[in-house]
Amino acid sequence: MKESTREKFMHISVATIATALYKRGLRNQVIQGVGPVGNKGRNMVGPAFTLRYMPAREDRNQIDVFRNPEHPQRVAIETCPVGHVLVMDSRKQANAASAGDILLTRLMKRGGAGVVTDGGFRDAATIAGLDIPAYHTRPSSPTNLTNNEAIAINEPIGCGDAPVFPGDVIVGDADCVIVIPAEIADDVADECIEMTAYEEFVAEQVAEGETIIGLYPCTKDENRSSYEAWLSTKGADYFYHRIKQNA
Repeated sequence: MKESTREKFMHISVATIATALYKRGLRNQVIQGVGPVGNKGRNMVGPAFTLRYMPAREDRNQIDVFRNPEHPQRVAIETCPVGHVLVMDSRKQANAASAGDILLTRLMKRGGAGVVTDGGFRDAATIAGLDIPAYHTRPSSPTNLTNNEAIAINEPIGCGDAPVFPGDVIVGDADCVIVIPAEIADDVADECIEMTAYEEFVAEQVAEGETIIGLYPCTKDENRSSYEAWLSTKGADYFYHRIKQNA
């Protein structure tokens, strides 16, 4: 992913991205049921690096499996590339943890951009205080071995009913997480910057009492002209201009 594309997505909401993907016929890219473990005040952005769990079988999932240096959960933490988001397919099972604070601290120290599971995390209060964006369904204390076995690294997965392919761009905000196919990420980022700027204009207009008819969406020439004039007053400090200049 280009650094300019990453920077753009840092300033774009998941809702705006979802609309841009909907226009392209992609309607199931939001990872359902997950939310932030403590809002970090910034977006989570990075290519996907995946871990897949399968249903546990008791004879394969005793506690001593963690002694194996090739255990996929541990290997995923130790091999997730810098700047990537670890995305875990935990079968939407939150009655056992996908990981805990020690593993996520290690991921943070290695330079991971974030972590997402459609299951739960143990030690969630501690994770909320870490400087790494993390998303899950709810806190869960039992070890993942209770009902899940980590089985495969960096292959296509489903997470919260969304398809995730390695390298897809993951964006999380204060609400939720979305998956952007890697091959269209640059174009989506550019479109969403335009959408974000216009929506900020609309929000100001509506707050001042303007009707949304003809404004949102823009169907009147006078609203387009007002927007262009509004945009020109923002100058070089406005993130729209700053990001476009750095692209």
